Amino acid sequence: MTTAIRVAVIDDHPLFREGVTRSLSELEDFEIVAEGGSRDDALRITENLAPDVMLLDISMPGSGLEAVPLILQIAPAQKIVMLTVSEAGDDVKTALQGGAKGYVLKGIGSRALADVIRAVASGESYVAPTLSAKLLSNSAPAPASKFDLIHDLTTREREVLNLVASGMSNKQVARKLNLHEKTIKHHMTQIMAKLDVANRTEAAMVLRDALDRPLSQ
Repeated sequence: MTTAIRVAVIDDHPLFREGVTRSLSELEDFEIVAEGGSRDDALRITENLAPDVMLLDISMPGSGLEAVPLILQIAPAQKIVMLTVSEAGDDVKTALQGGAKGYVLKGIGSRALADVIRAVASGESYVAPTLSAKLLSNSAPAPASKFDLIHDLTTREREVLNLVASGMSNKQVARKLNLHEKTIKHHMTQIMAKLDVANRTEAAMVLRDALDRPLSQ
């Protein structure tokens, strides 16, 4: 029997929080271990219950963004997914740089949210595709030395990275290439190591800049 993913939902809007907890509770592989509505609640729940994944709003008492690094001081391995209405690039960057593993908009459907939580619980990172595209378009070019690292990728690794950069999850890439999801995870680990980046979004930025780089450079 698969162990249920233990989830905490931190949001200061009770009606929204209730909807999220109810929809996840209806799925067999999720267990809601706690709810809260503030940064202090998030810190207390982290310390006392250590959920597998914490869903964290940005706009709440104490600030969700400020909560991220504080949570990780208590539990460095805590997996955090921001669940918010904010599409601001600065908020996305702050959350990811602070240590959040996911960034999802509140318009997401319950099944899609469940897939994101499963992915993050298994060690993946996730950013809503529309926000990934915005980050890529607004980001500064990668250092020139990074461009050459793209050539160190195998043909398969470049194929995987291209699909990831388009917004696909590991599971979607696996289906597209008719491979096991574990194989895609292995490829992404190798890709991030070769490109010397911390997450999928940074890897996609390096690829984007390499493709956009003039041939004369």
